Amino acid sequence: MNKLAIFFLNVILCCGVVSASAQGPAVTQGQAVAPFQAGERVVFVGNSITEAGYYESYIWLYYMLHYPGRRITVYNAGIGGDRAKNIAARLDDDVIAKRPTTICLTFGMNDTGYFEFLQGNADSTAEVRIRESHLYFDSIRRRLKAYTPAKKIMISSSLYDETVKNPKNYFPGKSRAMQQIAAFQQEAAKQEGWGFVDLLNPMTEITLRQQQKDTAFTLTGSDRIHPGNAGHFVMAWLFLRQQGMAGKAVADVVVDDKTAKVLRSDNCQLSGLVVKPGEVRFDYLASSLPFPEDTIPRMWENPHRQSEALDVIPFNDEMNREMLTVKGLSGRNYEVSMDGHPIGTWTGEQLGSGVNLALVKTTPEYEQAMAVLWLNERRMELESKLRAYYWLQFDYFQDRGMKYKDDARAMDSVLVKAKTDWAVASKRDNYRAARYPEVRRAWQREMDLLVDEMYKLVQPKVHRVVVRGL
Repeated sequence: MNKLAIFFLNVILCCGVVSASAQGPAVTQGQAVAPFQAGERVVFVGNSITEAGYYESYIWLYYMLHYPGRRITVYNAGIGGDRAKNIAARLDDDVIAKRPTTICLTFGMNDTGYFEFLQGNADSTAEVRIRESHLYFDSIRRRLKAYTPAKKIMISSSLYDETVKNPKNYFPGKSRAMQQIAAFQQEAAKQEGWGFVDLLNPMTEITLRQQQKDTAFTLTGSDRIHPGNAGHFVMAWLFLRQQGMAGKAVADVVVDDKTAKVLRSDNCQLSGLVVKPGEVRFDYLASSLPFPEDTIPRMWENPHRQSEALDVIPFNDEMNREMLTVKGLSGRNYEVSMDGHPIGTWTGEQLGSGVNLALVKTTPEYEQAMAVLWLNERRMELESKLRAYYWLQFDYFQDRGMKYKDDARAMDSVLVKAKTDWAVASKRDNYRAARYPEVRRAWQREMDLLVDEMYKLVQPKVHRVVVRGL
């Protein structure tokens, strides 16, 4: 490990972030974050990492699957490149206008700057930017306090990976500056009685731990800044952890073959138990669905998959346990089927210790959950079109006095600017359609229909489970 990595590891150890347990990293002490309740309208406000849409989408997907009767709505209010200054300017139009019941706010990556850390006066420049960030945050804070219908949750920035073995985008000292912003965010949350979720320290700890094994490991992409799908999933896991989701089982079933009794049925219902020599059968209604693995990289220029995060965090152990335990079986092999279809074969000893069905991809519940994942991906595609539209409104048109004009002059302006500005160019073609309100309304209607379909699909179903000796 290089000297810089050792320095950061020592800092984190002194802060009490690193866990002595091999089960995963300890989360820094944040303020309590209440779980979302039915009917909540949750807005995540941030920069390009939020605009990418994945960590908040994973959080919503978890709620849909685990609490199918607790319908909530989650909104993406991320704008690429934003600092506290930019968020303050769009808070009313882009956040409060959504009538949220919970506002989740994060910033800090862009506030601290980038190439300034390559200059000789990097420390003093960082101090100026941190003070500016704090100043604009104070105005955000006052506005959030005034908006009483919503709970507030502060979220520290995801990490800037200063220690990965990578020659690109190395800005020494940026991580320390981000720590200072996280510190005033947490202090403000404490003073206001708001929730606080720390992403920066736990993500840094995971990174440093893994880089001891592989110096090229990162939760970000090659730019050291933007997390891939795995990094976003780690962020979602940390948020859910702070909401107390660790230990919430998908379901936990324990049946005793010898006594023909149900010993446990947590978060599920069992009926019609029949036990006879070499066979156990019952009807099973789980109240939740398992969280499926997504093995497809979905972030632009980032090969990381959501499933890769499972190698570095104990998500399945903490939040994705659908346990089937059948005690008293002999040592022979047993086939387990659901609705007449085999889902796997285990020994009597394995079934006696418990099998996590959430990890079995052949169950009808897993297929049910995977369909929800794909519908959610489609919803995100549409939401990203809307966010690209709002990026232009707030980061381009607003300073030119053209916000929401969306006329031919606005289109011409985008076409000209796109020739020299890659950020505008990346949103040019989307704007050709998005500038028409009828198109945006159609996108929103389709998103609403997808959400309706997802909540229909996640409703629990009864399955016949048969454990039969081979």
